[in-house]
Amino acid sequence: MESVKVETTIKNPKESTEKHTKATLYKTVWRWHFYAGVIFAPFLIILAVTGSIYLFKPQIEQVLYQDYYEVNPQGDKIPASQQIEEVKKLYPDAQVTKYRPGENATRSSEVSITSNNESLTVFIDPYTGKSLGELNNADRIMDKIEEFHGELMAGTLGDRIVELAACWAIVLIVTGLFLWYPRKKQSLSGVLFPRLKKGKKILRRDLHAVPAFWITAGMFFLIMTGLPWSGFWGSNFQSLATNSGAGYPPSIWSGSAPTSTIKTKDIADVPWAAENLDVPKSEIQGFIPLSIDDVVAIANREGIHPSYTVNIPNEKEGVYTLSAFPPKAQDEATIHIDQYSGAVLADYRYDNYGLIGKTVAWGITLHKGTQFGLVNQFISLLICLGIIFVAVSGFYLWLKRKPKKEMGAPKAPSITRMKLFLILLIGLGILFPLVGLSLIVVWLIDWLIIQRISVVKKFMNA
Repeated sequence: MESVKVETTIKNPKESTEKHTKATLYKTVWRWHFYAGVIFAPFLIILAVTGSIYLFKPQIEQVLYQDYYEVNPQGDKIPASQQIEEVKKLYPDAQVTKYRPGENATRSSEVSITSNNESLTVFIDPYTGKSLGELNNADRIMDKIEEFHGELMAGTLGDRIVELAACWAIVLIVTGLFLWYPRKKQSLSGVLFPRLKKGKKILRRDLHAVPAFWITAGMFFLIMTGLPWSGFWGSNFQSLATNSGAGYPPSIWSGSAPTSTIKTKDIADVPWAAENLDVPKSEIQGFIPLSIDDVVAIANREGIHPSYTVNIPNEKEGVYTLSAFPPKAQDEATIHIDQYSGAVLADYRYDNYGLIGKTVAWGITLHKGTQFGLVNQFISLLICLGIIFVAVSGFYLWLKRKPKKEMGAPKAPSITRMKLFLILLIGLGILFPLVGLSLIVVWLIDWLIIQRISVVKKFMNA
């Protein structure tokens, strides 16, 4: 009797385990990407929309306040002191706080005052001394857009929410790149450009994943250049940069550096790198302060960018603080002047910044779209529009995939079983403390609520 040879295919246990591990990791990453997107995408849309508007602040304000900004050159400008006196005549009970000469011949001067507990800006024709009108600083449209962009017009709480959304956007980027990365040899379709003839399901996926890849670098750049302004991460990063040992170079001080509890950001709006600069004191000499005309002459002598603002001291030991926020980072300046002797007590400019200060300065002007003018503005606008499109397409993709009685998130094992991914989350939590805090909150919610209530557990596919 002949024996029959039966061939059997034995699967490689190691290969099967590897495939299972990869599939599990993919689902875990997808799940975190999904929930981060559902929770934080609305905030990213808000940031992108308000950021798109704020990019064009110079052009928008030029149109809105054209009657306040533009003047007709008529010979020589009258002295700054005379311009301020005209303002005092109009507002006899007001306190003058700032003076800003126009940066060119057709730009009005600005005198900031405090009157009846309100902060006002009075625009003056520097050739005639006549008032062109006033603006309540609390009513400036672009300032409200900036406030909404930075803190949702909700103060400290809003600032923390915006910072949390920005930090979690980095989690979205990292997990999104993992999900996008092609695991099989294939053409560039579906990777660098969407597949248009593979059916609606694939097209919906590609219209989310492919544009997301193209804007990833720009989105990451906007997030990282925006974070230095945030109230928690930004403040701690700024303190770390200031106290890292580099400090401020001795060359910026006319004498020894002051020991002060007052920082420059407490008395004036100054460039990021100068916000923690100690404020020196004026040496009282005969109690005769310099006139604003002398301060303007010093500013011209020191070659500060003409867009500067003079912050006027209201205390005997106070100093004149000149700050310039020009379009280009390399033109930034912060100068403290003794209000009696006219001595330049500190002169802190871009060339004095350390590496971190210069990097942040460039990041801020690129973020605001001013460093390279219209080209900068339109590139940043494209990134913002891309963020909006990716967020909306992701939401649409979820709606199409979502089961009727569930959230639609992929089921995944306990995060403790995915050691590499857990280490990544812990690393991000350390780098961005608000992310770490939110991860603890998520874990508590999962442990105390989701895993203990069957209906919720089923809905969340936990």
